[in-house]
Amino acid sequence: MPIKVGQDTAKTRRTLSVNGKSISYYSIPAATEAGLGDFSKLPAALKVVLENMLRFEDVGFSVSVDDIKAFAEWGAKGGQNPREIAYRPARVLMQDFTGVPAVVDLAAMRDGINSLGGDAQKINPLNPVDLVIDHSVMIDEFGNPRAFQMNVDREYERNMERYQFLKWGQGAFNNFRVVPPGTGICHQVNLEYLAQTVWTDTDQDGAEVAYPDTLVGTDSHTTMVNGMAVLGWGVGGIEAEAAMLGQPISMLIPEVIGFELTGQMVEGTTGTDLVLKVVEMLRAKGVVGKFVEFYGEGLDRLPLADRATIANMAPEYGATCGFFPIDGETLRYLRNTGRDEDRIALVEAYAKENGFWRDADYAPVYTDTLSLDMGTIVPAISGPKRPQDYVALTDAKTAFTREMAETFKRPMGKEVAVKGEDYTMESGKVVIASITSCTNTSNPYVMIGAGLVARKAAALGLNRKPWVKTSLAPGSQVVSAYLEAAGLQEDLDKVGFNLVGYGCTTCIGNSGPIQKEISEAIAEGDLVATSVLSGNRNFEGRISPDVRANYLASPPLVVVYALAGTLDIDLTSEPIGTDKDGNDVYMKDIWPSTQEVAELVEQTVTREAFQSKYADVFKGDEKWQAVETTDAETYDWPATSTYIQNPPYFQGMGTEPGTISNISGAKVLAILGDMVTTDHISPAGSFATTTPAGKYLTERQVAPREFNSYGSRRGNHEIMMRGTFANIRIKNEMLDGVEGGYTKGPDGQQTSIYEASMAYQEQGTPLVVFGGEQYGAGSSRDWAAKGTALLGVKAVIAESFERIHRSNLVGMGVIPFEFTGGDNRKSLGLKGDETVAISGLDTIQPLQEVPCTITYGDGSEKTITLKCRIDTAPEIEYIENGGVLHYVLRNLAKAS
Repeated sequence: MPIKVGQDTAKTRRTLSVNGKSISYYSIPAATEAGLGDFSKLPAALKVVLENMLRFEDVGFSVSVDDIKAFAEWGAKGGQNPREIAYRPARVLMQDFTGVPAVVDLAAMRDGINSLGGDAQKINPLNPVDLVIDHSVMIDEFGNPRAFQMNVDREYERNMERYQFLKWGQGAFNNFRVVPPGTGICHQVNLEYLAQTVWTDTDQDGAEVAYPDTLVGTDSHTTMVNGMAVLGWGVGGIEAEAAMLGQPISMLIPEVIGFELTGQMVEGTTGTDLVLKVVEMLRAKGVVGKFVEFYGEGLDRLPLADRATIANMAPEYGATCGFFPIDGETLRYLRNTGRDEDRIALVEAYAKENGFWRDADYAPVYTDTLSLDMGTIVPAISGPKRPQDYVALTDAKTAFTREMAETFKRPMGKEVAVKGEDYTMESGKVVIASITSCTNTSNPYVMIGAGLVARKAAALGLNRKPWVKTSLAPGSQVVSAYLEAAGLQEDLDKVGFNLVGYGCTTCIGNSGPIQKEISEAIAEGDLVATSVLSGNRNFEGRISPDVRANYLASPPLVVVYALAGTLDIDLTSEPIGTDKDGNDVYMKDIWPSTQEVAELVEQTVTREAFQSKYADVFKGDEKWQAVETTDAETYDWPATSTYIQNPPYFQGMGTEPGTISNISGAKVLAILGDMVTTDHISPAGSFATTTPAGKYLTERQVAPREFNSYGSRRGNHEIMMRGTFANIRIKNEMLDGVEGGYTKGPDGQQTSIYEASMAYQEQGTPLVVFGGEQYGAGSSRDWAAKGTALLGVKAVIAESFERIHRSNLVGMGVIPFEFTGGDNRKSLGLKGDETVAISGLDTIQPLQEVPCTITYGDGSEKTITLKCRIDTAPEIEYIENGGVLHYVLRNLAKAS
């Protein structure tokens, strides 16, 4: 399907000649010549958005000349002009945990549009969509040569219903491709293969047009591709579906924070150490809702793999994205990863012609700046609960001791025997050490480094400690290719880091069970077991139900901690083990030099490896090819499926939107603290038989071994409703000292949040949730909003919201509100027995302040002012329609 561009093209459309071929593009310098403003000092990240405005300048596309001029005013005002604009990304990226519910929604929308008298074929992606199956593999088997095949076999056993459904979607929808299981992690596949930096397509007149490669993704770490100058960020599945169906993304022109990098990395440090410091600095700075662009002479010595590592963790530092402009390193990476030479020539020519190229004179205007000398970076980890909790490796042991006393309030040194083993368990011992996630497995420097640590350790006779569950889950098959070419996979195998699968695994909570006897010892002693992973997330309850303290580290450090077996050690000064002769071995004895790593990367990470592994990327293995599915326009929902169910969102929906009503008589479902993440609200990991979700499956004769995970069952709203606010570590302040998804029901007695919600809904009582700062941080998990809506919550009132979750709440018809005037849940003395009324909603305008009356349990009242976080005019329409998908569905039905 050809792209549509604005009709008023004469002012800014130009032609570029590349390798003897002419191609059209929309010129930012031409916009200046046309009198639209001076854009020369805009950051490259913002020029990408500006080009989007130029390309779609036309009333029918919701872009006006004033929108374009606003970018010139942004520069004139020192990097601020929060004008609302309509932005259209070029494509959409999905993974299966978020992709399955998105395809479920599309299938349900086809049913819905049929019931409204419309054409089901109107429900088709208008933009290219790639879904990569990467979140489903679980580490059941590890530490042996059979691990990979056994985990793959179990993956298909568990997820066949989901895979049949996705394969149906691939055939039923246009512009929709599926990358099969076992290929890699979506962000790494995007970086190494899908992304092009400059995209091309034909317009409605048949002319070829070049424009910046842009995307949104249903995973927060979509930002990784910004490392190669592709502007992208995570959105919820709800917003992504709307974008697929032609709905623009309504956004404010963002502030852009410039982050200057100077100097160069020193011996013994890694890109992971750098990004952990960047996360700490930017969280302290405060960049939620902002772009961050990296600049400075330090980029001249920063490989694209390290740039991608920094861009990947934008959700962890809170930014919309962390962007790196196009330069010579971008071209080198494109060439090394097998991109077409004509494409590389186009990227260079386009970037230089249109003002996207970073050279020595690159000096744009930024809203604000900060700086970091990379020569000051030291080895580090982050934990035990948040990515921004940076700890220099020299302080790691004392920091853990302090966390034990202050955070976990447990003594050090308590030992518990492990049945049938000749060792004991105690707090601080590492029970999971995992090289995992898109963040680091995309970086050959740290992966080769991990292999060299394993090689040196194995040569000395060291091995993982017997209580450590080790795993290696590369982000793509290319990683295995170069590890095998370097002979390092064999060394990793020797210390327990056998290949377990290609996917997110531990980072998403699919760490699998640890040894039963170890789990029992941890529970018996109420110990603080630890994990060390090369991932990007270490939130409470995410990695494993047996682990309370989770630490992020570079892949080489993950190997070292597996050898040491504990956090209660100073790796910089204490021995990690003994060699064959009984001599002490220190970390410095097995740590590779920068030169050793660089030489192996140069030898083994080749263009040919990328071209070979991605030659048949959509074909899949024999297992995928054998997956059978139906060929039908609409989906035949299997009544007995516990994975895929027709959601209730569009059933009984009328042709006209409703109105926004004031909230009255609302009761409190939960009072939550600061940094409540989407993992707290909608966990992705395993669940027990005693939970509402576990009971639901047990009643349907599903054995606990087949429960799989919340993430894998996101196509079934019944399970996901029961899993909302059900993280094992969430703390509802309505209850004293209780962890997990509990609250007080209408009778005042403790019960599960799900059961309380059902009781309130039966009474017709609306619900509200109170929260603290950074509510909804973390993953772009649309079920955190979907589940909230299905539980009958009409409003979430917090001190501040993370960007994606706020948008998702609006997209599901739940209104977010922020406290004003210094009020918060603590200053108001909230206990959970209050009744809440919010007025002014029937005449609401974007970002309007409204009165909220809280009636306390003793009958006293207090009226406070809330800021309504419906941020834009289109969002008002979304709420009126009951959500963004309802809005899109009604419009498509009318159009057909």
